[in-house]
Amino acid sequence: MRLLLVEDDDHVAAALSAVLARHGFDVVHARSGEEALQALLPAEAPPFGVVLLDLGLPDQDGYEVCGKIRKRGSTPVIMVTARSDVRSRIHGLNLGADDYVVKPYDTGELIARIHAVIRRPAPGDAPASGDSDLRLGPVRIELPTRQVSVDGSVVQLTRKEFDLLALLAQRPGVVFRREQIISEVWRTSWEGTGRTLEVHVASLRSKLHMPALIETVRGVGYRLVAPAA
Repeated sequence: MRLLLVEDDDHVAAALSAVLARHGFDVVHARSGEEALQALLPAEAPPFGVVLLDLGLPDQDGYEVCGKIRKRGSTPVIMVTARSDVRSRIHGLNLGADDYVVKPYDTGELIARIHAVIRRPAPGDAPASGDSDLRLGPVRIELPTRQVSVDGSVVQLTRKEFDLLALLAQRPGVVFRREQIISEVWRTSWEGTGRTLEVHVASLRSKLHMPALIETVRGVGYRLVAPAA
């Protein structure tokens, strides 16, 4: 699989490219936001399976680059940054990032995140379910088109956010254990994904403007509280 590595530090890029190559990735290195955007233009080469995007770029902010990438298509984007606060992570997800890795990171963690992202279905692929959509008060979740709307207004979600919401919404009121959610949405048992789960829940609450929709069950997991119609 082709991977676009957006990193302005040549030493970091060389070391990381070597690790990724050992795991079977064909790495293309872009040193700036503009190089990254040019690399993503339609061409005869096979499309990229994922973009690994460092936020500290010399020509433009990585958040801006992420937004431009998302407008051009659905290629998964994993942000890599030293900004560890929850607000920064949520901002990245709001711009369309699929995941967020904080420096310094373990390479095993990074590889796990990449595989988790590329295993997820692309937009338009319906999850395994016999129902065409789910209705929860003002919230409508269309499974075939992977579209979510609140009071008729479409809400843009990343693939992982949609998968998380769809999972909880299929059994309103039922508590899903953190381990179960991570297994079904991230398809991994890697314990470090727990913090990412918290950030995605916070992002969903923010985007849907319904902070009470997803309830935290302390020490166990989360459940969706169906709103009144």
